[in-house]
Amino acid sequence: MSGRAWGLLLVLCGAIFLEGIDVSMMGVALPSIRADLGMSTGSLQWVVTAYVLGYGGFVLLGGRAADLLGRRRMFLTWLVVFVVFSGLGGLATDVWLLVLARFVTGVAAAFMAPAGLSIITTTFAPGRARNRAVLVYAGAGAGGFSLGMVAGGLLTAVGWRWVFFAPVLMAAVILVAAVLLIPREPRPAPLTGGFDVAGTVTLTGAMMLLVVTVVRAPEVGFWTTVGTLAATAALFVAFVLVERRSAAPLIRLGILRSVPLLRANAAALLLIGSFMAFQFTVVLYLQELRGWSEVETGLALAVAGIDAVLAPTLTPVLVNRFGNARVIVGGLVFSALAYLLFLPVGPDWGYLAMLPALLALGVGFALAYGPLTIAATDGVADEEQGLASALLTTSFQFGAALGLAVVAAVIVANTADGSQQAALDGLRSGLLVPVAGATVGVLLTAAGLRKRAVRAA
Repeated sequence: MSGRAWGLLLVLCGAIFLEGIDVSMMGVALPSIRADLGMSTGSLQWVVTAYVLGYGGFVLLGGRAADLLGRRRMFLTWLVVFVVFSGLGGLATDVWLLVLARFVTGVAAAFMAPAGLSIITTTFAPGRARNRAVLVYAGAGAGGFSLGMVAGGLLTAVGWRWVFFAPVLMAAVILVAAVLLIPREPRPAPLTGGFDVAGTVTLTGAMMLLVVTVVRAPEVGFWTTVGTLAATAALFVAFVLVERRSAAPLIRLGILRSVPLLRANAAALLLIGSFMAFQFTVVLYLQELRGWSEVETGLALAVAGIDAVLAPTLTPVLVNRFGNARVIVGGLVFSALAYLLFLPVGPDWGYLAMLPALLALGVGFALAYGPLTIAATDGVADEEQGLASALLTTSFQFGAALGLAVVAAVIVANTADGSQQAALDGLRSGLLVPVAGATVGVLLTAAGLRKRAVRAA
């Protein structure tokens, strides 16, 4: 690639790194935010969930906006919004304002992400060049998730508000570079069909209601939970009906006939959902049960950041040698192994006891994240690359929201009292969530690999 092409790729990698590090840093800062603002375990997860729901709920609309209004325009405009509302979150003194700022920041990311990925998939030629660019891009996102745990610990030691202010400074630098390096596009064709606002509202509402249902399940009656689940299902059905009748649907339902695309998106949901559930549980264990500081927690989790090195170096070699599908299965196997190794955690575990699990998690993330990005966009026409990218991002973000909701509900339901043993029992129960999610991911992707082998035979 030329120097300018590398510069463009680095700018877009900086943006996806920023989105990954934003979520991950917040996970480490949660206990400090809880102590300062007086939040319960159930409400605490909304600091992260509000962001990922805004992200996941609007990213399909963001994908269409990138295709119709221009990828460069959408990327730059919403990067400015990201800067403003991330700063507002750092200034918040009330829980509602903090959650609102996180939601709007997630919406901004929802418009930036598909624009950034579709700039890559339409700028670089199909084949090795595009695959290499996508893997480097995905590696930057995976590195953001992992390294954010370290950065979050260091910044929270200064003050949890710096977890919001630091991304503002980073985004400002990216914005200047993006203006200079992202090429201008031809003027987009006139809009046809408009935007599917009804589809966005029903999809986001369905995801939010499902998360609320899961989080509140331990606290409300059985029939209340059944009623909200029924309402969630009704909203999802309404979304499908809207898409079938819309002149410009968020999702062209025909694209969902692709089994490999559906499998890639389901695996992405399980990968990120498991990771977020694991991080939430481990941070509570280290900081609230063991009394570790934010810096100690961040440094302890730093080893999982090995994926930032492996993803752009080892993963492309393995994909070229063994193929996408096998590398994805291997990544999910390593992730499941990591969660299993942490499952017998005790009240006085030393760091060496935790190290194998964290190393396996870093390897698993490095192997699975990038190849899933390729699998979810491979074979999709250029004019629908924004849609395919948005579908994948929806799966990542909804998986994060659902993983956090489930693990918070499981921990609350299995913590009998305020004793240390009860807290440990609740956290151990929470660790079953990522184990189950990663195991299902292995079975799902391995089934696809087997079908491919049968067809080849």
